[in-house]
Amino acid sequence: MSQEWKVTEAIRRTGVLKEGHFVLSSGRHSGQYMQCAQMLQHPEEAGGAGQALARLFHDQQVDVVVGPALGGVIIAHETARALGVRCLFAERKEGSMTLRRGFAIEPGEKVLAIEDVVTTGGSVQEVVDLVEKLGGEVVGIGSVVDRSGGNHCFRHPYKALLAHTIQSYDPKDCPLCKQGLPVEKPGSRQSVKK
Repeated sequence: MSQEWKVTEAIRRTGVLKEGHFVLSSGRHSGQYMQCAQMLQHPEEAGGAGQALARLFHDQQVDVVVGPALGGVIIAHETARALGVRCLFAERKEGSMTLRRGFAIEPGEKVLAIEDVVTTGGSVQEVVDLVEKLGGEVVGIGSVVDRSGGNHCFRHPYKALLAHTIQSYDPKDCPLCKQGLPVEKPGSRQSVKK
């Protein structure tokens, strides 16, 4: 991967930023949605993003990188590869994030939590809480895109490759609904009822 890899160019090249009428995971509506999977499906782009995130945390000792399934799996792996450490992913079981598949964090291990897109930060914060419950020491949180506008819940250092604000609306006040535009759930081509 070239040293010239830039997140804004990769996002444009791979069509990450979608325009339309979307229902976000929060239930709010928006005219834009960022689908980082469009970039991360390309190994060279995913590798470039992982290297860029690793550079953001070069001053931290990291023993393991952990990402939430599903969105954080690829970027956590590529960041771990760039740092030369192992990668784990947490997944939901009965509504709570957990480590499965024989994954473990040893007490005192230095952990970097990585996500693709942070909006509220809820999923990656659940990973942080899990890591701390298992005795790991969280040294930082990173993401490809920060959509939080600073409204995340993190108490650990947080760094992103790109900050991007997307306006969202309460469904009852959504101007896109008032225009009669069909609503999409990200990741699904099917329209949903308003």
